[in-house]
Amino acid sequence: MSEGIYYIVFPYIAVVLAVGIGLYRYFTNRFSYSSMSSQFLENRALFWGSVPWHYGIMIILIAHFLALVIPDFWVSLHRNAVRTMVIELVGGSLGLFTLLGIQVLVIRRIVHAKVRPVTTVMDWILLIDLLLQVAAGLYIALFVRWGSLWYEYTATPWLVSLASLSPRIDFVTPLPWIVRFHMVNAFVLIGLFPFTRLVHIFTIPISYLWRSYQIAIWNQSRENGKREEGSTKLRKAS
Repeated sequence: MSEGIYYIVFPYIAVVLAVGIGLYRYFTNRFSYSSMSSQFLENRALFWGSVPWHYGIMIILIAHFLALVIPDFWVSLHRNAVRTMVIELVGGSLGLFTLLGIQVLVIRRIVHAKVRPVTTVMDWILLIDLLLQVAAGLYIALFVRWGSLWYEYTATPWLVSLASLSPRIDFVTPLPWIVRFHMVNAFVLIGLFPFTRLVHIFTIPISYLWRSYQIAIWNQSRENGKREEGSTKLRKAS
């Protein structure tokens, strides 16, 4: 019964929370639908943490998604041993790259006096959970070998069974504990979405393309004491 809670009940709860609370937050407190950037408080460490984190995690997530939606193609890539080794090497390297990035972001929140006061409890929960998730994924890549292949015969059918509302935990229960943790913790992160700054990944500002212009007028002092006025067209910021 406890296994059913982790691998059947909890994933559905996490998705319902992510969608329901996410929509509620968007329509009731849209201003909070952002990354709440602290770049103006400290920029250097943010750059060295944010760049490897974002690029690394995006490529990893895309690879996971492709393996889920086009499983036959993904399996065909592994029919050649050399390709399998390359995929494993690239995946492990990206995992290390991403782990270094999230570590820098965590350390930044700890050591910088200006950033630490604006870090909320949910920020810490999110950062620690992301750190655990990436560390678990890297451990799997290094010590539970060929995960990019057996992913297709374990995680993919389990996720498909959940999506088809006929969950089967027999794909998951025989796996090592670290793999099962990695799978369940992915849904923990999904459940955390509406309560944290993770929601900003859904705020792609495409509406800027069709927003009307506004006129911005400024005054600029010149060395001779005269003032010059000008105007320009800018997109609305909100």
